Amino acid sequence: MPHQNPLLENKTLPRFDKILPEHAKPAIETILTEAEKAFSALEKSLTPTWNGCVLPLRTLEEPLDFAWGIISHLHSVMNTPEWREAHDTLQPEVVAFSLRMSQSEPIYHALQSLKTGPEWSSLGTTRHRIIERALRAAKLAGVGLPEDKRKRFNAIKRDLANASTQFSNNLQDATKAYSLPLTTADDIKGLPQSLLRAASECAKQHGSTSSTPEQGPWVITLEMPLFAPFMQYSERRDLRETLYRAFVSRASTGKLDNNPIIDTILTLRQEMAEILGYSTFAEVSLTEKMADSVDAVDTLIERLRSVAYPAAKNEMADLQTFAAKHGETNPILNWDVGFWAEKMKEAEFGFNAETLRPYFQFPRVLEGLFDLARQIFGITINPAENGMPAWHKDVRTFEICDGDGTPIAAFYLDPYSRPETKRGGAWMDSVRPRHRRPDGTITLPAAYLVCNQTQPTEDKPSLMTFDEVTTLFHEFGHGLHHMLTTVDDPEAAGVNNVEWDAVELPSQFMENWCYHRDTLNKMSSHIDTGETLPEELYRKVCKARTFRAATATLRQLLFSAIDIELHHRFQPNNGISPDDVKRQIGEKFTLLPFTAEDRFLCGFAHIFAGGYSAGYYSYKWAEVLSADAFEAFKEVGIENTEAMATLGRKFRDTVLSLGGSQHPMEVFKAFRGRAPDPDALLRHDGLIKT
Repeated sequence: MPHQNPLLENKTLPRFDKILPEHAKPAIETILTEAEKAFSALEKSLTPTWNGCVLPLRTLEEPLDFAWGIISHLHSVMNTPEWREAHDTLQPEVVAFSLRMSQSEPIYHALQSLKTGPEWSSLGTTRHRIIERALRAAKLAGVGLPEDKRKRFNAIKRDLANASTQFSNNLQDATKAYSLPLTTADDIKGLPQSLLRAASECAKQHGSTSSTPEQGPWVITLEMPLFAPFMQYSERRDLRETLYRAFVSRASTGKLDNNPIIDTILTLRQEMAEILGYSTFAEVSLTEKMADSVDAVDTLIERLRSVAYPAAKNEMADLQTFAAKHGETNPILNWDVGFWAEKMKEAEFGFNAETLRPYFQFPRVLEGLFDLARQIFGITINPAENGMPAWHKDVRTFEICDGDGTPIAAFYLDPYSRPETKRGGAWMDSVRPRHRRPDGTITLPAAYLVCNQTQPTEDKPSLMTFDEVTTLFHEFGHGLHHMLTTVDDPEAAGVNNVEWDAVELPSQFMENWCYHRDTLNKMSSHIDTGETLPEELYRKVCKARTFRAATATLRQLLFSAIDIELHHRFQPNNGISPDDVKRQIGEKFTLLPFTAEDRFLCGFAHIFAGGYSAGYYSYKWAEVLSADAFEAFKEVGIENTEAMATLGRKFRDTVLSLGGSQHPMEVFKAFRGRAPDPDALLRHDGLIKT
């Protein structure tokens, strides 16, 4: 018997120890051939019932979801030339079949008949939402379009998928292509030891055979674990400027220029919206969001901006005054803000990011995170036994059990930065959703949790910045949303079927616990002394949480406003470029003008290569939800462990359990007892009084 292609073995977790790039093409082609035959047969024989329409579709889609999910994942975390070629070659075929399914008029009419048929009343809320959202998705996928418009629509979808992939590839390649060599003691003035170790390791990756943290040479790249601390600590203003200008102009020139790709994407999205009968792409996007209109988004952005802008002006004035007192004779410019903000924070609170790093050893942080999950959600997390091979030696695998020891989920954690093959940022993705099968057995959910934190060294574990700690908690929140669901229909289990602007609620909620005293005690242990974070330092960390909060808020609002403007009021090919729009919006949201070469849109992967197009505002929208939800814990007493556990169970049974089975407003009300209060976020950020 020939060896089975591991991408076709979808009854178990992926066999990453056996999956190779050469498996991708035969697996996807086999799946698509069989799926096409089965789908054509279903269109001819389906009945307008749940079992006669929805279940057969689920069975059809499962092999493709499994195999293509693995290929897409490996494309992100093991982006070798072989995996990139496999992904990019097969993507058009996958997109084409997805369009074929979503544009099926027999399926669409069957779902319409199901909604008006005798079975409807007995299906329940979850299945009602699944069907209603499937009908809406079909409309947005072009079902019912006349043949000429459908043909054009399909071409647009394929072109958009290709353009987004090229955007992402260009950005990754441009990020990898730049390096700043440091060779002298003067070059590294102000840099902490942790950064020197990382920069020394980077120099070795760039060909240096003799680099040491003490003697160098060192290399700084545009990857966040190197770029961000360099901008915070380097006393070489000229080098900060050089690095900053390189960062904001990534992928904006030469063969890796994303400017024309942005033009293409925006033009295609606008054309697609018009084909679907909408005025703008933002209107298309918001049909599937919790926010019901562009006006609702604009209202939230302006409410937050009106409070944040004057506060941010005061923050900038204070920063300029501080810098002048400490010898800065130049006006503060873009490449100075991070440096002087770090200096000011250190002066005001007596610590900096590097002060905290020795306290946060990655293994200990995980212990604290998992203990918190046990406390407030009643779950236990342990290393997985056999059966979960991973794609890289650094990947950890875990099993989640309920309080009685019953397994309920599993996840992979890929924590460290690998600039050569792994895209930047952090994310959660589904390996598979929860699924109750017709025979009553349950396939348990599994998730990927991916971060890009500081790598360990030969003699020390990964020592995490506090930002890296909060990022881990954030992605774990997404994972809990996916894995603690009790919804049995995979179409609405976990994060599936959840409106995009509500999906960040659990992740942002979890970040708050990084400031919880008991949690910090359990996840902090100084690398040299074993001491937990001292009480005085803890209080300073809590106070520093809202340091320059207005500036940080304004930055996110800037991104949100640009995104909405480009996808709603901007008209492609009208003589004004997307970069012109960025600069116009910036006049209302920024305190320092963009530099001449700034093309940060060319690196704005969230909206041009991710799922946040006309949806970047979702971060702030969901922050309102998460801030309001966390206020509930503060109201019962954050140190009251019994009350915290009771409320944590309620959060689990509503926000985490219900997934996409109900509208997010109803889910929120089930937890909080009322609609969300936008000012909860302003209180959380210290911008208005509690």
